[in-house]
Amino acid sequence: MLQLKTAGHIALDNLRKNLTFPPLWDTQEELESAVNRYHAAFLDERFSISKKLGGFFLVSELIDRSVRTEEEEHMDSPSLSAEKKLGLIRALDNMNNMLLLYSRYISIVEPSIQDLARNRKHPVKILELASGAGGLAFAIAERVKQSSLPVAITGSDIVPEYVNYCNQTAGKQGLPVEFRTINAFAIDELDDRSFDIVLISQSMHHFSPGQLARIIEQSQLQGASLFLGLDGHRGLDLLVGVPLFAALQRSSILMLDGYTSARKFYSEPELDLIAEIATGSNRHHIDFFWPLSVLRVPFV
Repeated sequence: MLQLKTAGHIALDNLRKNLTFPPLWDTQEELESAVNRYHAAFLDERFSISKKLGGFFLVSELIDRSVRTEEEEHMDSPSLSAEKKLGLIRALDNMNNMLLLYSRYISIVEPSIQDLARNRKHPVKILELASGAGGLAFAIAERVKQSSLPVAITGSDIVPEYVNYCNQTAGKQGLPVEFRTINAFAIDELDDRSFDIVLISQSMHHFSPGQLARIIEQSQLQGASLFLGLDGHRGLDLLVGVPLFAALQRSSILMLDGYTSARKFYSEPELDLIAEIATGSNRHHIDFFWPLSVLRVPFV
């Protein structure tokens, strides 16, 4: 219901007709500013379209506006200690394991791995950004051990405590994965430019539209062949379901964070706008694999 695809696609077409679209930019800061500005214009235009369409379309728009938020999750708060943040992301990792989400994530990522491996004739190198507790990177590494999946996975996060925890866990479990402290907005400055896929899962909503566009552009500058983003599919089902399942971890903070996250998930037309401005093209693809929206942005 919160995808608002009909009104959203009309709004996007109107922006393309009436504004310079995609907008011109030179620096990363200009890209971020332009995407945030156009995203705000998109939401305003979608509201106008929904009012004209009336009925169900307007009701859906009003519900979306009532739940939409820019609040940060507790795990992103500078006032929360690294120890408590680590506890939260470990609880989130436990929830994902309980729901068997990582195997679903791998089934989505694996076709891209296999395609690139066939074309490149060597194992695919993946850089995962914002790895948190490392659950997906560990799951991919475990699949490598079990089935010789042709991939080398490197996890990363900007929080050193997360990276230390993940490296210690990988060592204890004997998993073929390493974790590095990396700023997602500076991956083009990495000495190692050999990553084939830049992957981000369950974290796209933690970034503003402009910041997400910068990450996509940074992935291209880094030399990747593909940016792959997985996140919750915006809708009333996850607005209820995410905090409900988070509550099973017996953490009120995680439950509140789950509700905040569901309010921040991007709809498919929003991801469409972000990717088009970041790349200046329509090469990207957006798919729905419940409960995920999957953004694929090929660079070659």
